[in-house]
Amino acid sequence: MALRALYTDLDGTLLGRGGSLFHDAEGNFSRSQALMLEACNRAGVEVVVMSGRREAQVHSDSRLMGQTSYIFEAGCALVIDREKTLLCGSWEPSEERNVAEQIIDAGVAELLLSHFSGRLEWHEPWHTGREFSLLMRGKVDAEEANALIADAGHEDLRFLDNGAIGRPMPGIEITHAYHVVPGGASKGKAVGVHMRIRGYEPEECIGAGDSIEDLETARYLGRFFCMANGPEKDEALRAALASYPNATVTEGRMGEGVYEAVVSTLAGSAPGAVD
Repeated sequence: MALRALYTDLDGTLLGRGGSLFHDAEGNFSRSQALMLEACNRAGVEVVVMSGRREAQVHSDSRLMGQTSYIFEAGCALVIDREKTLLCGSWEPSEERNVAEQIIDAGVAELLLSHFSGRLEWHEPWHTGREFSLLMRGKVDAEEANALIADAGHEDLRFLDNGAIGRPMPGIEITHAYHVVPGGASKGKAVGVHMRIRGYEPEECIGAGDSIEDLETARYLGRFFCMANGPEKDEALRAALASYPNATVTEGRMGEGVYEAVVSTLAGSAPGAVD
């Protein structure tokens, strides 16, 4: 069956070092991402960005790539042909306070930052200007964080790990980005909604990412390609891959891995898994 859609993460996946569309993981100039987009355009494959970034950033990147659909704030919302759909459950923005501000008002951020003092902090400066979710960085146990939130009476909120990042913290070797999202939002759920609206079948779609949160989209897709740089830095991701038989680790890192995923899929033969 022909490939119709690619769902791809941005940081650590489609974008190279420094968040550049035209650099590889080492910071060298690269045409891999452009060649991948050209291959998708020629084959009629829709490229859908799924990111933890704010809407303005994701919209700008999608527009530069000529795409009209995107998923932002870790699946809290998606846009298809300028129409926005919120996936925040019972949390709804009001005229006075957006959803992110409501979560802060509920004391969730203070609870997490206090409990994980020295191991968790705001992901400055990208934590500002968000509408639906909170963004932090550090190295903590996501299950422990979710239990803490639930015990505080907020079972409708979710603390998720969006993968390793390059921003250092004192005493932490590899820092991760974390999101607090409402209504059980996730990239996977947003991908599923987009597929239903577009009428895509799982076997017509592939995903690309570098984190456990990205990996969960494999439940909705025919194939998922994990960038080599993901499991290299994340032991938990290496362990989680075994639970997804349709997931493959690419040989290439970041944009080169996405190019590998698309070209091999279009050619009808996905590369073998990497141990």
